[in-house]
Amino acid sequence: MFYILYMKNIYEVQRANKIKSFFIVTFFAVFVALATYVLVRALGIYSGYIPGNLGIVGIALFVSGISSFFGYYYSDKIVLGISGARPANRNNDFVFYTVAQNISIGAGVPVPKLYVIPDSAPNAFATGRDPKHAVICATTGLLEKLDRTELEGVIAHEISHIKNYDTRLMSVVSVMVGLIALLGDWLMRASWFGGKSDDDNRSSTSSIFLVVGIVFAILSPIIGQLIQLAISRRREYGADAGAIEITRQPSGLVSALIKISSDKEALEVANKATAHLFVSNPFKDKNQGSVGWFADLFNTHPPISERIKALKSMA
Repeated sequence: MFYILYMKNIYEVQRANKIKSFFIVTFFAVFVALATYVLVRALGIYSGYIPGNLGIVGIALFVSGISSFFGYYYSDKIVLGISGARPANRNNDFVFYTVAQNISIGAGVPVPKLYVIPDSAPNAFATGRDPKHAVICATTGLLEKLDRTELEGVIAHEISHIKNYDTRLMSVVSVMVGLIALLGDWLMRASWFGGKSDDDNRSSTSSIFLVVGIVFAILSPIIGQLIQLAISRRREYGADAGAIEITRQPSGLVSALIKISSDKEALEVANKATAHLFVSNPFKDKNQGSVGWFADLFNTHPPISERIKALKSMA
């Protein structure tokens, strides 16, 4: 009875996740705007332009945007190539194939392209720029070690990412992080080599902007990355809730997460660039020697224990 009293409706959990995600993304946008203004103002002073000239922003956006655009538009091909995945075959991967079809129909999205990574570590990920160009990739370890109900939970989690356009959101966030990182790098280089303005002619306001600008140049990329990771973790909670909405069975995903997290084998094909895509940290929590909230700030995924706790609270 005590447990039932604290059960949460799936839609309440999703609403709470969306509200938290909204505030994180809004804070991120405000931070990027503030950091951009300060960094560009400081760059303007160093380069001899009128303080506050935003022409530099266009260049930084172009550079970071082009790299992120190609990463976003060709993300499926890039990640599949890195992972050494092969196309799934209906005859050889029958359970994977039929589960993906059933879950896709239930979620109301096109059936994604299916791939298999020949690796015994159980894990999976979704990528692609939209539901019509989506890919779900599972390792042979996942397909061999999970039963059908558990596999349904994992596939539903990945399809929830696709349905919610999480790849698109993270691409936009990557552009913004790249923007402030470039501006910060340019300001630091300008400060090393000196600017066109004469130090004696700089006003006290300009001097303050230079100092604040250098502080932002050092801290902004770090803070931006931390917020990016926070958004990634929040999207994992959202995909978990979305999976339960599709399957109506929390126990399948809970059991799958327990099996995946208890497996000690790290995924060999994973790297820092693709780690956030997987259903669970593919590095098997290398930071687990560190404890507390500080260590969690640098994780791409929430702790498995917290995800399981949230799943068990859903009705």
